[in-house]
Amino acid sequence: MNKLRIKKLGPLSVAKMYAAMAFVISLLFAVPYGLFIIGFSLFGASLGKGSEALAVGGAGVVGGIVAIVAIPIIYTIVAFISGLIGALIYNIFAGMVGGIEIEVENVA
Repeated sequence: MNKLRIKKLGPLSVAKMYAAMAFVISLLFAVPYGLFIIGFSLFGASLGKGSEALAVGGAGVVGGIVAIVAIPIIYTIVAFISGLIGALIYNIFAGMVGGIEIEVENVA
């Protein structure tokens, strides 16, 4: 087994990876959450009477669509910035303490 040490991370590559993973994970939460808001608002509006109930239902539909779109965008931006800062901090500390050691094995 060979030991390798990660001495430096590419901040931009780490940030892109964090952002990509965060986008996919946020979709897993945002889409059901947005659909729940839309469904609940339409169901609630169907129980009400008059234009006030329809207005509330319409606002819920818009809110659900905004949640489906905005949550992944915001989460992706925050993850990109966090990954960038995290990689920069890792590089600083890896220079001081030597980095993370990993063991690798050739499989052939």
